[in-house]
Amino acid sequence: MRLPLVVALGSALALGASVPSIAAGLASPQPVMISFSLTLDGKPVGCAAPLPKLGASKVDAKLREARFYVYDVKLIDKKGGRAPIALAQNDWQYANLALLDFRDARGGSAPCSPTNPPKNSAITGSTPAGDYVGLEFSVGVPVESQIDGKTVALNHSNVETAPPPLDVQAMSWNWQAGRRFFSVEVDPSNFVALSDGAKARTWMVHLGSSGCKGNPATGEIVSCAQPNRFTVTLDRFDPKTEQVNLDLTTLFKESDVSMDKGGAVGCMSALDDPECPAIFKAIGLNPPGGAGAGLQTKPGVSSIFSARPVVAVSGAKP
Repeated sequence: MRLPLVVALGSALALGASVPSIAAGLASPQPVMISFSLTLDGKPVGCAAPLPKLGASKVDAKLREARFYVYDVKLIDKKGGRAPIALAQNDWQYANLALLDFRDARGGSAPCSPTNPPKNSAITGSTPAGDYVGLEFSVGVPVESQIDGKTVALNHSNVETAPPPLDVQAMSWNWQAGRRFFSVEVDPSNFVALSDGAKARTWMVHLGSSGCKGNPATGEIVSCAQPNRFTVTLDRFDPKTEQVNLDLTTLFKESDVSMDKGGAVGCMSALDDPECPAIFKAIGLNPPGGAGAGLQTKPGVSSIFSARPVVAVSGAKP
């Protein structure tokens, strides 16, 4: 498969991999674009789309937001070699990191349409020219990256001074805990019933590292007991005809978004949150509080992501 010419490129940033890596510079670089989609029951959704019969209790809901960071995006050749995609540097991409954002680009509350696309649903960059058959990427924000030969902190950087897309306040917890890697929020039609009898508007999935120690403001190295990052490997993927799909049906399959039994409303990665085991299972992470908490259950496998034929997200362009 020879990738199509799509967009101008940025500078190369290649990090080491545990599998064979294709050395940058051995072939002329070629542009590449990887588009992402969001679906429920196989139908494209995005922006503030209605979400009928969502989750274990089959309640009607509305999408409030869906955005997540990806990094270390690589194409895979027939021999299993990985070719890192050097991301174009812009407001959505920095170093080897990109932010995908399926919120309403106009700031309204309508479903996506041809005139109302999501804010950012594709990543762009370059790889050495070659024939590729698969794709690999990680969800999260890495602790650090190499930029112009220097080690630069990413996850635990100051959100007020960080470059985009690390400067999004809504995707940050605090300097020690770092960024929210993955955020999906839904509004059930009849609100969320809380354990104390009260009601909440929104059921949230906020994934990020937990159990973090160290103060980055004073130069301390931060370490987190539960990293909560995960890698997605698609052995067969053609960016000419396919896009990476996040399936909300699978994400919420065993979650009742009409109620919350304790802790933060929904799952915010806490070890004792009763809503988190089902979400972690769907994502492919070991459950909070158990052995290997915060580590991926099976490397490269996350059931919420898959390859899907290119279909406009309710008419949105990537």
